[in-house]
Amino acid sequence: MNGPVRHLDHATLVGYSAGALPVAFAAVVASHLELCATCRAQLAVADAIGARLIEQQEGAPLSSPAREAFRARLEGEAIEPPRAPAPQPQPQSDPDLLPTPLRPWFGDRYSTLRWRTVGPGIHLLRAQGDAPGAQLMMLRTAPGRRMPQHSHGNNELTLILRGAYDDVLGHFGPGDVADLDLDTEHQPVTSPGVPCICVFASDAPMKFSGWIARAMQSVLRI
Repeated sequence: MNGPVRHLDHATLVGYSAGALPVAFAAVVASHLELCATCRAQLAVADAIGARLIEQQEGAPLSSPAREAFRARLEGEAIEPPRAPAPQPQPQSDPDLLPTPLRPWFGDRYSTLRWRTVGPGIHLLRAQGDAPGAQLMMLRTAPGRRMPQHSHGNNELTLILRGAYDDVLGHFGPGDVADLDLDTEHQPVTSPGVPCICVFASDAPMKFSGWIARAMQSVLRI
């Protein structure tokens, strides 16, 4: 399998390197980094620049509380907002395993996920526990399904785990990320073949165009 072709925005990588992202966004970023050599290389550059800046600031802290908190979550401890150690590529010999950074939030395996049906062919799963500052969820959509048209109240970061979809921005397949802001309005259409499974973090509610989707939004809290 080829690597991802759609990558993290540079500002997102810098925020991750600095430990400044909300924990939900850090979990999605770390999962993409586990799959993407290109973004891991860019993160190494950002980390090196950050380390040099810290060296130039006398008395500056040598670690980020946000990063340490994310590491604690991966180790099964109670946490405050995020810290994410730079992920290393993980051999996926077992296709049923979720990316490592997602397992504390959703469990280890796709086959054990307990989805909630929210519409025809559409299933949602919220993260276990609290992700301060943003929502963290997984979405499974049947093949060939057209999602409601929507924009975003602020920032949303989506990682494709299985399957694929197309929207106004193009084609998104496994490992790709959609790093979106409030200027993007789209209507993803899932590809034929297998269900599309995504994990996404959002720091503001979506803005749906259709009245049916808007009516469901208060129930689903998305």
